[in-house]
Amino acid sequence: MRRSTPFIALLALLTALLLAACGDDAEETGGGGGAAAEPAAEKQIQSDPANADKGTITIGSKNFTEQYILGEIYAQTLEAAGFTVQKRLNLGSEQIAYKALKGGQIDAYPEYTGTALTSFFDVKTADVPKDPDAAYEQVKAEYAREDITALKRTPFENTFRISSTVETAEKAGNPKTLSELFAKAPDLSVSGFPECRQRTDCLLGLKETYGYKGKFVSSEGKFNDLDKGTSDLTFAFSTDAQLALTDKYVGYQDDKKLFPPYNISFGVRNDAIQKIGPKGQEAILMVQDGLSEVAMRELNRRVELEKQKPEEVAAAYLKESGFVK
Repeated sequence: MRRSTPFIALLALLTALLLAACGDDAEETGGGGGAAAEPAAEKQIQSDPANADKGTITIGSKNFTEQYILGEIYAQTLEAAGFTVQKRLNLGSEQIAYKALKGGQIDAYPEYTGTALTSFFDVKTADVPKDPDAAYEQVKAEYAREDITALKRTPFENTFRISSTVETAEKAGNPKTLSELFAKAPDLSVSGFPECRQRTDCLLGLKETYGYKGKFVSSEGKFNDLDKGTSDLTFAFSTDAQLALTDKYVGYQDDKKLFPPYNISFGVRNDAIQKIGPKGQEAILMVQDGLSEVAMRELNRRVELEKQKPEEVAAAYLKESGFVK
């Protein structure tokens, strides 16, 4: 296995390549919420020995790659600040993780704003605010009623991203947005999971919002569908590891805001937030500032494609970004 390029250098390279290909797109580079594309290298998490006496803080996560990485990043951030941390990653679905959070089996876990609103608080998908900050504020208010503090959202979101191979994009004239794509190539086929046919945030929404008229291929293949020629496009996710391979795949901007925002908010029980305190929260938010869409894709790539361990990838992110020595 090859040695990974230091994270900051690789992130800078990926960002430069992305900007060259797609223009200065805030959605792609994670410019929302006042976050920086890269953290300030001179900032380091300050360890306070007194934090070790505040009791154990248990961090959870759901059961897929991005959640493992995020769980490790939050846990290792608190450890670097001097807290005693227990990890309960790989809990399962959002319903299981949220039940564990409310029941006190865990003290905190990262959840997507759109998921929290639709899965926990009975908000219809079509009614989720399209603005990421508005969605976060609604999640924050709902969590507060359950004695949970929702920390500021991440710059990145993991939402649907219609994607294709670079070759398909070139044939269509290298469009940047979905509107441009379907104006130039209206008959391209798209693959997605079977339930996508009936979802307003999936195929139905694509037809209604963009006037899509191409063929739908029911599949779980995603990028395999593109590689095998099963479909021209696929319903990928914006932080999929494969989208870090900018020489192979392209993601198109959802310029009409069809897909709801799915930024991460770190939900923390109020009794645990008291233990973490203002400085602990500051450390968490400082580390979050580096988690742009490009950065999260790269972290996912290291785990899914290079087969590195999530704890190692999280540790490398913190160290290479200058948060820990």
